[in-house]
Amino acid sequence: MRLILGSASPRRRELLAQIGVVPDEIRAADIDETPRKNELPRPYAGRLAVEKAQAVDAGADDLVLAADTVVAVGRRILGKPADTDEAAQFLTLLSGRRHKVITGIALRHGTRLWSRQVETAVKFKRLSDAELSAYLRSDEWQGKAGGYAIQGLAAAFIPWIGGSYTSVVGLPLPETANMLRGAGYPLAFEGTDT
Repeated sequence: MRLILGSASPRRRELLAQIGVVPDEIRAADIDETPRKNELPRPYAGRLAVEKAQAVDAGADDLVLAADTVVAVGRRILGKPADTDEAAQFLTLLSGRRHKVITGIALRHGTRLWSRQVETAVKFKRLSDAELSAYLRSDEWQGKAGGYAIQGLAAAFIPWIGGSYTSVVGLPLPETANMLRGAGYPLAFEGTDT
């Protein structure tokens, strides 16, 4: 049974490696990530993960794992900032308040599909102008939902989370391990009973 990771994210590869899973192949899914009119963050994250899993070309016996992480303030979805100005807007909005990070995960095996969404509450400290400016200059915001990476410099801005840290990074490991196990994929840390 081969595992294809439908994501080019190095963070997702690193997270899988933490539980002893090394994908046989990486094929980033190319889909339209535009939210639908009035689409809420949780269903949006779930839909994108499923669409990514379905978009990856794979053999009948292959497993395809895909995920999408969404940062949301209320009903507003904060995607990947297009430029420094948008990153500054996102970070200013997050400053001093709680928000949600939802990661949708989907696993496809032939015509079978498993999916779920994992939601985590994240609190940002109030950012000073100097902190905001320095973070924007770091360019770490590029390609990150909501304009930040919890596993990077922004860790200094987050005094509290309620939920899954690995989900905020990009792949909730307990849920992913359960999905893989349910699909019959052997997990290295479980060994065999003889």
